Amino acid sequence: MSIVFDHRDPGTAEQAWQTRAPWNDARPLALSFDAVVVLAAHPDDETLGAGGLLAACAAHRIPAHVVIVTEGQASHPGVDLARERRHEVLDAVADLAPAAELTFLGFPDGSVREQRAAITAAVRSILDGHRSHRILVVAPWWGDGHRDHRILGEIALEFADASTTVLGYPIWLWHWGDPAVVDTADWRVLRLSEADRALKTRAITRHRSQLEAGEHPEVGPILHDGMLQHFDRDVEVFIGSVDAKTDADASVDTAWFDDFFARHDDPWGFETRWYEQRKRALLLAALPLPHFGDALELGCATGVLTAELAGRVDRLVAVDAAAAAVDAAARRCADLPGVEVLQRRLPEEWPEGTYDLVVVSEVMYYLSAPDRARLIARLRDSVSSDGFVVACHWRHPIAGAATDGGGVHAELAAGLGMTVLLRHEEADFLLEIFAVDGRSVGERDGVA
Repeated sequence: MSIVFDHRDPGTAEQAWQTRAPWNDARPLALSFDAVVVLAAHPDDETLGAGGLLAACAAHRIPAHVVIVTEGQASHPGVDLARERRHEVLDAVADLAPAAELTFLGFPDGSVREQRAAITAAVRSILDGHRSHRILVVAPWWGDGHRDHRILGEIALEFADASTTVLGYPIWLWHWGDPAVVDTADWRVLRLSEADRALKTRAITRHRSQLEAGEHPEVGPILHDGMLQHFDRDVEVFIGSVDAKTDADASVDTAWFDDFFARHDDPWGFETRWYEQRKRALLLAALPLPHFGDALELGCATGVLTAELAGRVDRLVAVDAAAAAVDAAARRCADLPGVEVLQRRLPEEWPEGTYDLVVVSEVMYYLSAPDRARLIARLRDSVSSDGFVVACHWRHPIAGAATDGGGVHAELAAGLGMTVLLRHEEADFLLEIFAVDGRSVGERDGVA
């Protein structure tokens, strides 16, 4: 995108953006990553575009790595600000995320296009150190209108795959853009807490060379008051791309789950987070019968829900694709009668049998659209004539996942052809129960 603008112009007033608030139409960005890598073309990009994200990562103990490609020497012609700008970003990142790793690549300002191959190699080396993680990479948005931002954003997009989500953060869009015509379809929004917002405000003040005219009054401050107002919001916007090299039509590779479970004793906080404990309690309380005969659990993970389901069924088959998860679930349930834990890749390695209860929780969005369709067909064929399908899924976007919880449940409702006996909807997850026999719990119990 070629945009002509001058930082000295007043630009689009922040009040115009606030009046339209286009970010209210965008999907939230969920911090469901093992690590976050922030790429910045120049010192201060990381603070302006992703300072709130860095503060939120620190609050959630998500490891962050900030990579500064140039030292912004060209911001004020004739003045060597490299040393000063390096110290400014050191102070800003220390404010936002004290434990974050910080790397200066040291390329000349304004040469990102000319040094593209070398920068790509350097970024690849850094990301290779995170390949055992499910990571979020944010970089200057490739449509921002600044050449260095565009090239670095394009470099970042080269690394998007099933385990790496790449998003762009706009800087100059707020200056030249029109809030009435922006397309929010690919936007993701991070809502900032008051604490995170305060840290970002403080970190911005660290970039004094960009806030003052210094020895070049004719250049003026790069970040004048009108520009700064765009970064005093309670949201940060990140933009995806339909052209990004993500493989949304492929199921997440089993090897990723093998590695993830092998590295985490309590993945996703099944045993430690109240959110997970409460969600399981809600699922169990929502079951329409006190006891079931044969049951199947798809995506059992380490077997925490499996162990609780075991007391409500005669026989339970629990399956997961990851060997480490299956081993943990088998150990957890070793003394529970009627529980069998199997390693199976879904939907092709389907456990044979007919089941009165099938629980599919937090797994279907990792499957491609064709695999989800096959799994739904298998579900229809495996449920008994008076059986139930219980589905529970996270509603926020998930890095590398082919869809989200809302998409999964819409497909289940359309594909199963069963009665929705229960629908529990919260900001974070959906819980639904589909029944072959549409009688309510009260009808079954003779009270309705």
